Amino acid sequence: MSRENISDEIITESDIELDESDVVAPDNGPFEEMGYPLVEVSEENQEAAEVLKSDALKAICEGQLVEAKDHLTEAIMLNPKSALLFASRATCFVKLKKPNAAIRDADAALQMNPHLARGYKTRGMARAMLGLWEEAATDLNVASKLDFDEETYMMLKKVEPNANKTKDHRQKYEQLHRENELRKLELESQRIQKVAEANRVLHDGHVIEINDGMDLQTKLSAANTTSRLAIIYFRTTWCGACCYMDPIFQTFAEKYPKIVFLTVDIHELPNIARGWSITSIPTFFFFKEGNVVDWVTSTGKHKLEMKILHNDVS
Repeated sequence: MSRENISDEIITESDIELDESDVVAPDNGPFEEMGYPLVEVSEENQEAAEVLKSDALKAICEGQLVEAKDHLTEAIMLNPKSALLFASRATCFVKLKKPNAAIRDADAALQMNPHLARGYKTRGMARAMLGLWEEAATDLNVASKLDFDEETYMMLKKVEPNANKTKDHRQKYEQLHRENELRKLELESQRIQKVAEANRVLHDGHVIEINDGMDLQTKLSAANTTSRLAIIYFRTTWCGACCYMDPIFQTFAEKYPKIVFLTVDIHELPNIARGWSITSIPTFFFFKEGNVVDWVTSTGKHKLEMKILHNDVS
């Protein structure tokens, strides 16, 4: 496979062997109440929230996770300014295998307290459940540095292999993407340069007299590169009809400057005339995208212009 044909999709997720045994489907709500953070929290509400928090911890120990979650939600409604309450409910959501809800609560806790280890721990565990390996490893690393515990350490060791593989995969993809973009830019630059060079050999608004077969190929190639219609006018000086059409052809060249107007004198260049099977003059061939798309033998100005308008769809 050539480098210019490599696509970004050549590196896919299927190229990575990951341990996704603990990955779960994302939960998409509805989510629990978050309380009103601007409300003034009374001492009475703070105390009531602490009681509910204790009830929740007891419920967790007994395996009553839904009951624990409900206690914590009630506590949050009483005291929505407690980062620990949100972190505790995030832990409960992790156990309930609701990672998005856990991340939502962990984000709220960390917004209140950016140094809360439990917030990073629960968010890291939730991200791991969603297969967000690099983000999970980052959170768990921060949690370990803030407040080391065995559970965080073991979770980090489980997540890191996937995170490293994902990181390597992403870096390879990004490198390939950069190479593709550079190649596209290089090809576009080459295209622009070719168009500029082609335009230099074409003279807008003028009739170009062909000197030989190579000259004709050069002009047709330039017209093709610039996606322009080329009209080859086969004529000669001793032809009365050609003498009539010569100024008309020049007028059209001035009127339609983005069309390439070429003339071939069949007396001076008989080999070209034979190659194009010219049997009468004046004859006009319409050439576009590497092919003859039309032709006409005519001394009529109106008929020739109709052909020009019909074939010039640029």
